[in-house]
Amino acid sequence: MVERELTISLTQDQALVLSDWLDRVIGTAEFDDLVGEDRAVWSPLHLIAGTLETALVEVFMPDYSGHLDAARKRLLFIAA
Repeated sequence: MVERELTISLTQDQALVLSDWLDRVIGTAEFDDLVGEDRAVWSPLHLIAGTLETALVEVFMPDYSGHLDAARKRLLFIAA
């Protein structure tokens, strides 16, 4: 059976915030326990995390935290 690929679109802000969150939670006991309940989700989670990490130049900038804070504020403003 041939699997279809799925494309997910994120804004730069969404991608930056999600990448940071994944970086902080992957490997924590709480997250690993949760994901351990369904080990099949490891594959897509690592693919998403790796794709975001290599696609976001902000991750390597000296003012990364400033970019991240600004992205969070913009996303919170949109959600309000």
